[in-house]
Amino acid sequence: MSAPLPGSASSGMVSCHACDLLSPRAFDGQSCPRCDTVLHYRKPDSLARTWAFLISAMILHVPANLLPMMSTQSVFGTSRDTILSGIVYFWISGSKGLAILVLIPSVVVPLLKMAILMVLLLLVHSRSTWRIRQQTRLYRLVEAIGRWSMLDIFVVAMLAALVHAGQLATIIPGPGALAFACVVVLTMLASFSFDPRLLWESLDANDDPT
Repeated sequence: MSAPLPGSASSGMVSCHACDLLSPRAFDGQSCPRCDTVLHYRKPDSLARTWAFLISAMILHVPANLLPMMSTQSVFGTSRDTILSGIVYFWISGSKGLAILVLIPSVVVPLLKMAILMVLLLLVHSRSTWRIRQQTRLYRLVEAIGRWSMLDIFVVAMLAALVHAGQLATIIPGPGALAFACVVVLTMLASFSFDPRLLWESLDANDDPT
């Protein structure tokens, strides 16, 4: 079995998180020579900030699904729809494809992001060296799917802007939309605050080439 390649930490180098340029460890806290981004050996307070954003997102995820996403006022009355009630309505009415389209970015994606981030945080705390390559791929998956989480907010905003029928109908974003937007932003901040380089520190500490 070949010896492991030395990482930037063991080589006394610090990598820029913006352009990946390697600089001497003495540049820690200074500007990157290439892109002028402040260099950090590790993101400051990465674990504490990620836990704070993640727990906040998990708390707000409950009202985001229980409170009305939008309120529709018309001559026939006022209806308030949550994310789950909208999914059920589309499914029962025969629009199963639309129901799945709403279900995935509104329920599955946020839960998947929060679950993956929690697993990664627990692995860092336990200093686990189990499948570190796969752990890094999970983090990349979180970053890749994060942009699709705002679909519901876009739909509500478009409906509120397009439906102007005077006294006939009015669509107003509900408190669920605000809670859901906060969940999306908090999970994005949690993903940004997490430093994936922490996953590899356990490998350096255990000196395990596998």
